[in-house]
Parts: sequence; C-alpha cells; structure tokens
Amino acid sequence: MAIPIGQIPFRKKGQTRCIEHKGRQLELYCEKCDTLVCLKCLSTIHKGHDVCELNEITSQKKQDIQNFIERTEKNDLVQLREYITSTDTLLKDNTSNFENLSHKLKTQTDQLKQDLDLLTTQTLSLYQKMEEDNAKLKQTYKQDLEMCNKQLGQRVQECKSALQRGSNIEIYDAGCSIKTNLPVKPVLGTASFTPNKNPKHHLELALGTIDISREGQASVDQDYTSVTPFGGQKPSSTSQQSEPKGKKAVTMYKQLLQTKVLEEWESPVGITSICPTTDGQVWTSFNSNTLTLLDRNGRVIQQVKQKANINSISLSPTTHTLWVCDAEHNITELVSGRLTNRFSTKERPMCICVTASNHVIVGMTEHISKFTTQGQMVLTTSSTGTWKPLVCSPRWISECPVTHTVAVVDCNYKRGGGDGIPHVIVMDTDLKELFVYRGDIPSTYKQSSQKGAQPFNPRGVVYDSVGNIIIADCNNNRVLLISGRGEFLRIIHTDTIWTCDVGVDREDVLWAVFGGCNVKLLQYNSA
Repeated sequence: MAIPIGQIPFRKKGQTRCIEHKGRQLELYCEKCDTLVCLKCLSTIHKGHDVCELNEITSQKKQDIQNFIERTEKNDLVQLREYITSTDTLLKDNTSNFENLSHKLKTQTDQLKQDLDLLTTQTLSLYQKMEEDNAKLKQTYKQDLEMCNKQLGQRVQECKSALQRGSNIEIYDAGCSIKTNLPVKPVLGTASFTPNKNPKHHLELALGTIDISREGQASVDQDYTSVTPFGGQKPSSTSQQSEPKGKKAVTMYKQLLQTKVLEEWESPVGITSICPTTDGQVWTSFNSNTLTLLDRNGRVIQQVKQKANINSISLSPTTHTLWVCDAEHNITELVSGRLTNRFSTKERPMCICVTASNHVIVGMTEHISKFTTQGQMVLTTSSTGTWKPLVCSPRWISECPVTHTVAVVDCNYKRGGGDGIPHVIVMDTDLKELFVYRGDIPSTYKQSSQKGAQPFNPRGVVYDSVGNIIIADCNNNRVLLISGRGEFLRIIHTDTIWTCDVGVDREDVLWAVFGGCNVKLLQYNSA
C-alpha cells in the first residue's frame, strides 16, 4: 500500500539515524534515490539500487561546496552588495526627485495664482477707473442738464413777456433765441465679463505637462491592456503582492481614456459636412442644395435651400453665423434664415473655414486662400519649391481656437498635382507648412483593431478647445486624436462603418458621422 504523500518520512538536516529503520546508522548513499540509507535499507525499500559508502562521495561534495563558496563570494554576494548600494541610491534619488517635482508643481501653481490675482486686481482696477470716469461724465451731464433746464425756463418766461407787452424788436429778438440745444449725452465706457464654464483644460495647459510612468509595476498600454513587467515573465508569488496597485492604476487610466457615447441616432438626411452650433444644435449638408438644422436628438428644425449644390459649411466663431461655399463658386452667409451672397471665387471652392479674425479661408484645387468677408484676398498658399503645390486637393479645413493654426485635409488627387496619398497638413497663420500627418500610429500603441489596417484616408478634421486635432479616418472606421504639434495621442472611437465627418461643440462634445447618416455624440478626454 502506497504511503500518502503527506505522511512520507523526511530526514532532518544533521540526523544520523535512518528514519525507516530507527537506530540504524546512515552509512551508505543510494545513487538512484540521491539519499542516505542504512544497511537494512538494502534489503527493503532500496533493494537492487546502486549504492556506495558515504565516504566515497565526500570528496565530490567538498568540491561542490568549495565551488559554491568561491562562486558566491566572487559573484553573487558582490552583485547583491551592488544591488543594495544602487537601491539605496535609488531610494535617495526617488525622494529627491519627487521633492523636486512637488516643489516645481507648487511653484508653478503659486505663480499661476499670483498671475491670476494680478490679472484680477488689474481688471478690478480698470473697472473702478471706468466706474469713476463714467460717474464724472454722468455728474457733468447732470449739471449741464440742470443748467439747461434753468436757462430754458428763463427763456420761456422772457418769451411770454415779449408776447404780452413786448415791442416789435423785442418779439423779433425773442423769436431768434427760441432754438434749444440740449447737452450732448456722454458716451460711457462699457465692460463685460463672461465666466469660462469649462476652464479645466485651460488650467491643465497653464500648469504644464505631467508625465507619469510606473517602472516595475503593471503599466497601461494605449489600448487599455496591462503590460506585464520583468521582460514579459509572470511575476513570482512575492511580486504578486503589489498587483492590486497595478490593477488600480490600470483601472484609473482606463477610465480616464474611456469614450462615452452620450447620444446615438440615425439622421433623417445624409451628412457629409457637420457644424455644431453654440446652442446644442447642428447644421449639416450632403452634397446637395439643402442645409438642414437638426437638434441634439436628430429631429429636423429648419431647412434652407441654395441654388447650387453645397460643397462645405463653416460656423463663424465670432458671429456664430453659418457660411457656405457651393458648386457655382459662391461664398454665402446665412442671415435671418436666408443665404446672402458675400463674394465669388474664380475657381470652384471645395471647402471653407471662417476664422476668429473674421477671415474666410477657401480651399480650391492646388491652393487655399484667405479672404476678407467682402472677398478681398489676403493670403494664398505657394508651391513647395518644386512642381508640387503645398496643398493639392483640399477638402476639409479647421482653425485652432488656441494657436490659430490651420489644419487641412488634402485628398492629394493626382489630377490636382498630388501623388494620390491623402494626408492632413497643418499650417501657421501665414499658411506656411508646420507639419504633415499621414496617419502614423506608434508601434507602442497596441490595439487589435490595427491588424489589417487600411490606408489612412481622412474625411474630416476639427480642433477641440485645447488645440488637439480630431481626424475622421474613413477607411478604418475610427476617429483619431493628435496633438497640435502632430503627436499621436490615441484612438477616440472605432466603429463598424466608415467615418464621414467630425465636429466639436462648445462643451467639447464630439459629433461624429458614420456611414453618411449614423450620428454619435461622444464625450472623450483629451489627456
């Protein structure tokens, strides 16, 4: 009968007597079982095994022990001491590093508070000065009115006396003085203050860039997957004790980068261009002669007809009116429910963007140009110094509300002088190239949906309130987020159908159109 595993006898270190045959001296070594045995063991549990006397293996054991001592003293102990020293240094550096980071953060915060206090003080002083100036103007105006009232009363009495008993000359003189010149009403200084209802992003920009990485702990990749430390090996049972912290970091980061679908609906009209308004509604067009205003749930509020097919639309950031470019070269503005022609272009306008400086940027084959609202050209793009123009086939344009740089989707058609590879080009306020984004996603950004990815094909571009760029990647059914400097940040959303266009409202809610009529309102974090 086999002995249960938990009941198998075990010889303690230094024990000289056989655990099977009590009282017997351990004199032999069983080579098969690698254990010490007594003479009686040879006829029982170790019967037929190869054995030798204990003193025969002593010399080999001595050599093994000596090798262990030399190896440990020369290598392992030396390395351990180095690890201890370096770890002690890392502990000191860790404390110093975070003390310095905390000091910098507090210093920057204090400086921002001082700047904000100074700005508030200056503004309050300006308000007070304006209040005092207005009070002086009003007081002077009041005194002038009182003086005029007194003089006018006296003149009325003089006129009454002249009518009752005045001579012809007195009546004539009274008639010449009946004109009344009232004091001129003063022009008062005015001021207003509109609180920023969403200051968080701007405060984060003012504070600076905070970069946190967790060495030796479970880190988070951009697709929210946990990356195992120690070169991909599973941690030991000891290291697993810190796993909850890693999981907590993964969960917090995952929640931070989650995109929430606020609304989703099918539009009653097709959409190729989308412009959210300042009051929660959205203007749309669909390569036709009709503008459609929809509410947040996709219901039609208003439709406006144009004589020609509409190519693109843009909402003015200053006047909040809608501007349109059409297939008959017209640039129009929607005023009081009617499209009013502002100017025309020599070439067919394919896209339009109204800027914060109240200019109109129009994209045409092989160039984009900046006009005044009356149609006077201010700037135009030039070639890159070769036969290829800077912009070949512009289709969507957006201006950054922070830096006023301009992002353009260039379809780059060969018939327009391009190479057939679409991209997004970003230019400064003088329409000079800053960088080109071609859909590159870093290899460190691991996402299963990237496998078999289709060529980058942007179909819409828009800036959010902090200056990041949102791009509709049509072929891959997704929406990308890159920084204003062209650095890839993350994929905001991936859908099952192709992406048509994107727009951002004043609350930084992303309106994305998929498949021509499926609209999703997405709440994302730009961190």
